[in-house]
Amino acid sequence: MKTYKFTAFEPTGKLIVEESWNFENDEDAKKKGEEFIEEKGFTKTTHRLVNSSGKLVLFHV
Repeated sequence: MKTYKFTAFEPTGKLIVEESWNFENDEDAKKKGEEFIEEKGFTKTTHRLVNSSGKLVLFHV
């Protein structure tokens, strides 16, 4: 399992939430990350999901 960092922001740039999630790979992170984001109610909030190397896996403005 690899660790991914999820962050969500207010329009002002203020951090709302920062969590670490574990997935098998980037493809799994993208698919399951989208599901987690929807469950947590952040689909319309600016957010990002990056892998441990800093590669952007998901991003929404």
